[in-house]
Amino acid sequence: MDAASDRIGRRFRIRGLVQGVGFRPHVWRLATEEGLVGHVLNDGAGVEIEVWGSIAAQSRFKDRLSNEAPPLARIDSISWEALDQNPAAGGFRIIKSGGGEISTGVVPDAASCPACLADISDPSNRRFGYAFTNCTHCGPRLSIVHSIPYDRARTSMNAFPMCQECSREYEDPSDRRFHAQPNACAVCGPRLWLEDGNGEIDCDDLLLKVAGRIRDGEIVAIKGIGGFHLACDATSQTAVTKLRERKRRAAKPLAVMARDTSQIGRFCAVSAQEQELLHSSAAPVVVLRNDGEALAPGVAPGQIRTGFMLPYSPLHHLLMQALDRPIVLTSGNLCDEPQAIDNEDARLRLTGVADLWLMYDRDIINRLDDSVVRLDAPGPHILRRARGLAPAPLPLAAGFAGHSPVLAMGGELKSTFTLLQGGQAIVSQHLGDLEEAASHADYRKAITLYRNIFRFDAEVIAIDLHPDYLSSQWGAALAEETGARLVRVQHHHAHLASCLAEHGVEPGDDLTVGVVMDGLGFGADGSIWGGEFLLGGYDGFERAGHFAPVPLPGGAQAMREPWRNTVAHLHAAFGPDWFAQVSGTQLDAALAVRPLGVIGQMITQKLNSPLSSSAGRLFDAVAGTLGLCADRQQYEGQAAMEMEALATPCLAGTSGYPVAITRDKGAYVLSWTPLWEALIEDLSSGASPGTIAARFHLGLADALTDTAMRIAADAGVQRIVLSGGVMQNRILLEALHGRLQREGYTVLAHVRVPANDGGLSLGQAVIAAVQTR
Repeated sequence: MDAASDRIGRRFRIRGLVQGVGFRPHVWRLATEEGLVGHVLNDGAGVEIEVWGSIAAQSRFKDRLSNEAPPLARIDSISWEALDQNPAAGGFRIIKSGGGEISTGVVPDAASCPACLADISDPSNRRFGYAFTNCTHCGPRLSIVHSIPYDRARTSMNAFPMCQECSREYEDPSDRRFHAQPNACAVCGPRLWLEDGNGEIDCDDLLLKVAGRIRDGEIVAIKGIGGFHLACDATSQTAVTKLRERKRRAAKPLAVMARDTSQIGRFCAVSAQEQELLHSSAAPVVVLRNDGEALAPGVAPGQIRTGFMLPYSPLHHLLMQALDRPIVLTSGNLCDEPQAIDNEDARLRLTGVADLWLMYDRDIINRLDDSVVRLDAPGPHILRRARGLAPAPLPLAAGFAGHSPVLAMGGELKSTFTLLQGGQAIVSQHLGDLEEAASHADYRKAITLYRNIFRFDAEVIAIDLHPDYLSSQWGAALAEETGARLVRVQHHHAHLASCLAEHGVEPGDDLTVGVVMDGLGFGADGSIWGGEFLLGGYDGFERAGHFAPVPLPGGAQAMREPWRNTVAHLHAAFGPDWFAQVSGTQLDAALAVRPLGVIGQMITQKLNSPLSSSAGRLFDAVAGTLGLCADRQQYEGQAAMEMEALATPCLAGTSGYPVAITRDKGAYVLSWTPLWEALIEDLSSGASPGTIAARFHLGLADALTDTAMRIAADAGVQRIVLSGGVMQNRILLEALHGRLQREGYTVLAHVRVPANDGGLSLGQAVIAAVQTR
C-alpha cells in the first residue's frame, strides 16, 4: 500500500446508468484492489465516490472506472475534484444513498444472466428451480420501481423481507447479489402458483403441469416481468385459432418464444448479429425471416417473417425446459387494450380467454410490453421500445445541456412521452394507441409516475399540432394547470428532429434533408400530410417536397378500407371516367361491387374527403389493386406489410414503376399517373401480384432517392434523414439507405427509437428545447 504521506483526496462524480447495476460493489472492488480508502454512495445525480490514496493509485482507479464497468452499466461522464479534508478511519465503504436532484437513469429490466441460470439449474444450489432468481446483473428494474434512488424500499420487493441467507448476500460487497434490490429465494421471496376459474390448483410441479396443458391445446395466462402474456402451442393451428378468437385479434402477427436459438433455427434463418440481439440483456422480440419448418399458419398470416424471443426470466427458462416446441407469447389482453399487470385484473379481463393462470405475488408497478427489433442493412431497427430498453436515458448533443425541462406528449398512435432535462432524454416505454380509453388512462398514469420517479417539473410542454389528439389535449391541460410554456410541434418536423437527436447532431449544425413518410400528420397549412421532404433542423423547416395530395373518401374510414384509396388514386390519375382504364382487369370485377357512384360524388363534391399527401394511403391504394385486405384492414399497416411480403421474393431483376417529379411554387411534387398507367398495363398482361408489388416498391424508392438528392443539391446539404412509420418497410429503407450512401451522402436512420410515432415525443422535446432556449 502507498505511504500515508503520499495520499491525496478526490471526489468522483459518475453519471449514467449506474444505479441498480452493481456499480457500488464494483467501485468497492476497484478501490480495495488499488489500496484506496473512502466511500461510495448513490444519490439523485448518479454515484459519488470519495477516495484517498497515492496519485498513481488514483490514476489507475480513474482509468479502471472508465474502462471497466458492470454488464448493465452505461457511463455517460466521469468528473472529479480535489478534496482537502483528511480521510475517515478505516478502509473503503459503501454507504447509504443520498438525496439530491434526480439526473441519473433507472435501468431497464434485464434478461437472466448466465450465473443465475446456472443457479436455477444446479440441484445443489439453494435456488434450484426458483423462478425469481436474480442478481445485480439481471432481473426486474423499471417494472418494480416506485421512485429513485433505486433501493429495495422504493420497489415492490419491499413486501418481501429477506431471509438470513439472502441478507448475508445483500450485505456482502464481494457477492454478486450485493444490494441487488430484488434479491430473494424460495424461503423469503415471491411465490408462484397456478389457478383456473375455480381457484388454486394443487400439483407437485407447476411448470410441468402448465407445459402439459399447453401441449394439450389450452391457453395459459402467464405473469411475466412487465405484464401478463397469453401462451399457447405455436405449432398448433387449432390452438392459435382459439387464441385469436378469444383475444379478438384476427390477423396481427403474434410473438413466439423458443427455448434457444437452436430451436428458433428450425423455423427461421438466424444470423450471428440476430443471435446477439436475441441474447442481449434486453431480450427483445427479433423479427426473423421464415426458413425451414412452418409454425401454425395463424401465427403471422400473410407474412414471410416471424417475431421470436428467447426466455428472459427464470420463470420462462424453467417453463421452456419443460416444452419441446415454441409457444405463442402475446400480450395478456383483449385486442387493443393494455396488457393486464394486476392479478385480480387478469382474473377478470382474461376470463373467457385463458384456461389457466400462472401467477405470482410480486406487484408489477410499471406495465411493459415486449420490445421488438429487426435487423436491416443499416443495422438494428427498433420497431417498439419497451421492456429491456426503456427508460434508459438517451444522451443528447452537448448543445442541449442547460435547457429548461421539457415534457413532450407524443402522438395518438404507438404513444410515448419524453422527459428532457440535463442534456439527456428519457423516452417512456411504448404505451399503445390513445384512441383506446384504457390505453389513454394508462398513458396518463405513466406520466404521473415518471414525474414522481424522476422528480420532474416541466417548464415547457410540447404537443403535436393536431388539435384532436388526446395527447395534445392533455398536454395543453397540463400546461394550463402547471403554468408551463406550451409549444406546438408539427408532426413530420418531430420525426426529423427525433432522428437527428438520437444521432447526437448538434443544434446549429443540423441543416438536413428529411425524407419523412407515414400515414398522416397535421400539416403546417392545416391539411393532412404524410409523404414529406423537409429541409431544416431543430429550430424550423421548410416543406421542400411532398406527394401530390389525393382525397381520403370517408376520412378515417379510408385508413381502414384500402379499396377507397385505390378509387381515390385512380380518380386523381385519370379523372371521373377512370373506371374505363381498369376495364377487363381483375380490378373491374373487384371494384364493380363497391359504391363507386357515392365515392365519386364524395370526391368531386369534397364531402368528407380531405386531401392528403399520405404515403401510407398510397401503399393502401396499390395493395387494394392486388386484393389485399379487400374489405378492411384488421390492424394498422396490414395491407402494406402483406404487400411487402409479396414483393420481397420478386425484387431481383425487376424494374420500378415510373413516378412524375415536378416543381410547384418551389417545392418538388411527386405524382402518380405514370405509375398507375404502368401498373394497369401489368394487370392487363397478367403480371403476378408479387411482381406488381415489387415494381411499386422499387419505383417509389427510386423517386424518393432522386427527390432527396435534388433537394440536397439545391441546398448544398450532405446529410439525409429517413424517418416516419413507412420507413419500417424493409425494402424501402434498405433501397434508400444503400443508394444514398453510394452517392456519398451521410444517411441517418433510426437506431435507438422507432421510426414510427413511438419516436415522435423525442423529436417534440428537442424542438421545444431549442425553440425556448
